[in-house]
Amino acid sequence: MEFALSEEQEILMDSVKKMLDENISIDNLREHSKGDDSLRKSLRKLIIDMGLPGLMIPEEYGGSGLGVLEASLVAEQLGSYAAPSPWIGSSIMAPTAILFDKENNLAEKWLPLIASGEITACVSLSEVIGKRSDLGLVLDGTNVSGVSIFGIDGELNPTIIITAVDDNLILVETDNNGVEINEIPTIDSTRPVVEIIFDSSKCQIITGGKDAIQKTIDVGRIGLAADLLGASQNMINKAVEYSLERKQFERVIGSFQAVKHMCAEMAADLEPCRSLMWYAAYSQDFIKDEASLLACHAKAHLSEIGQDIARTSTQVFGGMGFTDLLGMHYWFKRVGLSRQILGGPERVRKEAALIQGFEL
Repeated sequence: MEFALSEEQEILMDSVKKMLDENISIDNLREHSKGDDSLRKSLRKLIIDMGLPGLMIPEEYGGSGLGVLEASLVAEQLGSYAAPSPWIGSSIMAPTAILFDKENNLAEKWLPLIASGEITACVSLSEVIGKRSDLGLVLDGTNVSGVSIFGIDGELNPTIIITAVDDNLILVETDNNGVEINEIPTIDSTRPVVEIIFDSSKCQIITGGKDAIQKTIDVGRIGLAADLLGASQNMINKAVEYSLERKQFERVIGSFQAVKHMCAEMAADLEPCRSLMWYAAYSQDFIKDEASLLACHAKAHLSEIGQDIARTSTQVFGGMGFTDLLGMHYWFKRVGLSRQILGGPERVRKEAALIQGFEL
């Protein structure tokens, strides 16, 4: 059996790659990191013009009706270019949560707005992954209070927030007087995360309980694994390109066996990750019994491999790898943050062990 991307999936990936290649450079990433918001806004418009926000939303709600695999291919390209644009939370996790129970009235109201790009959705599930003792949310009837941190895709004034309290997945509209969103400074300027403060904010329960929460986390982990795959591949490409240009002792450093081994080992480590990510994404729609386990494996493994590649590729550049001139640090930092969002590899592997029936 051959498992490969279809022609339509290849076209989707190539189209996104071409758009990003024409619009993202080291120079505008550098300006973005200094606070210039023009790149984020221009990318958002281009993504909307391509009809991408509704990729996973059924056609009846104005979307394309595609699956997690297609959305992950887009995430891979966004990671490859370190694109500062909402995607994993707003276009993967939020539709998944809202669609978990199609009988609710949330899909009809919100999915057409997400699909058209008119609104973005922030997803904050830190309560489930690892709650801090001094933070947390409390649900009182239809009101929620407290603090949730590390929300994804909250940087462009999201209209709705999806978060969790105990075993409940909830949706909060940000036009509530009791909602405050603050950006949290992190090492990665290309993917902001936010802190959300609720003060008796009105909310709606998204039916599905623990299963809905887990499904939303699973697809988010797949999206992050794809982002890590794209960032890692780009760092390898840049390292190989540099090794064929940089000269020492009147020879390109790529001709030295030690450097060849570094590049070859990175490529060999990453290539199996591609099929793992594809299969994990495919399972979300078609192999439900394996979906959670594969999401854990993909996120944990790409987190480890991504970290190794980020370190090794930067070493190929020598001291220049850490300078703003070459910009490798944008991907280095993106890999570092993606590794921790929705659970670091140690936490995620523990979940995988529990799924398989091992007692810890």
